[in-house]
Amino acid sequence: MSSAETVPDVSLSDIEAARRLLEGVALTTPVEESRWLTKAVGAPVVLKCENLQRAGSFKIRGAYVRIARLTDAERARGVVAASAGNHAQGVALAASLLGTHSTVFMPEGAPIPKESATRAYGADVQFAGPNVETALVAAQEFADRTGAVLIHPFDHPDIVAGQATLGLELLEQVPDLATVVVSVGGGGLAAGTATAIHAIRPDVRVIGVQAERAAAYPVSLREGSPVTVPCQPTIADGIAIARPGAVPFAAITRHLDGVVTVSEDSLSRALLSMLERAKLLVEPAGAAAVAGLLEHRESIVDGRGTVVAVLTGGNIDPLLLMQVIRHGMASAGRYLSLRVKIPDRPGGLVHLLTELAQLQVNVLDVVHERTSASLHVDEVEVSLQLETRGASHAARVTAHLQDKKYAYRML
Repeated sequence: MSSAETVPDVSLSDIEAARRLLEGVALTTPVEESRWLTKAVGAPVVLKCENLQRAGSFKIRGAYVRIARLTDAERARGVVAASAGNHAQGVALAASLLGTHSTVFMPEGAPIPKESATRAYGADVQFAGPNVETALVAAQEFADRTGAVLIHPFDHPDIVAGQATLGLELLEQVPDLATVVVSVGGGGLAAGTATAIHAIRPDVRVIGVQAERAAAYPVSLREGSPVTVPCQPTIADGIAIARPGAVPFAAITRHLDGVVTVSEDSLSRALLSMLERAKLLVEPAGAAAVAGLLEHRESIVDGRGTVVAVLTGGNIDPLLLMQVIRHGMASAGRYLSLRVKIPDRPGGLVHLLTELAQLQVNVLDVVHERTSASLHVDEVEVSLQLETRGASHAARVTAHLQDKKYAYRML
């Protein structure tokens, strides 16, 4: 018997009860048509904007339901959680709304804005270890020591039921819904969304998306039970979970129609596209559904109706945002870094820059290098960082340099 068969399913009545608990607490977030995504994938696409949810992500849904269902005695002992940011803020806000004290363990080096927001919602923030797993161990030890109730980020039926309310909203907001694409970390949101939708509309496909550097679900689904995988560093820290939870894994096994993985380049390009084209700020994990839709269009889009990409969160550290924007622009061919050899004589650099100006290239940085074993005595090498209009424009630039007999190499 697989582990999924030993865990009871979250029922539609559980989800409907969770929705009643969330009335006046969680927002019914908007869905927005995306013309550029529709054109890119060849099917109608709308965005479910959970980045506009209270506390900046879907996490308030599950956290509030879990804490609201505690007894008065349990709430009197306080709650404890572990999170890199979004679950932390959801638990802190839910606890403050329900009149209980919260303690949150965050990984060392957690983004300062997420820490500050968690404290602002009333939580006592402590740091433990380099990742969410070590913070979760510390949170469990704190719970054992103090009697506080651990609010797990994804592995509890109440958490899954709360997140599932998003699925009910989608069915009401998008009548011709055919496919939902949603990011997957521990699996609470994907499990809940798929459970809710399939209880009412089993014809709707629900596809999960994981960062390929932290993809525990594909191997776990193949093995038939949760498997721990090594997580590599990823910009999608919000879904960097090494092992699925037993409760969401069971629901995902029963209800999810597939899981795909996406690269770091795809995540950064998706985030940049959300800023530029949709005018929406999302974090890398929050953009995973868009990345999955773009990278796996042929396997996700089936032409039966509207595709929904769920933007799960918008809590991003401004420093990371700058890094991701630069990475996204480079991945999209908007930045071009070259080392070009030019004659070491007056006018050599001016001639090169004139050629680039004629190609409508913006030169961001220029550095001369005269001392290199690879240079002839009458040559210098110039490091250039250029801004282009995209991959095709960058290709025209390098082709032009080649036509003009410039020796160059990409950086």
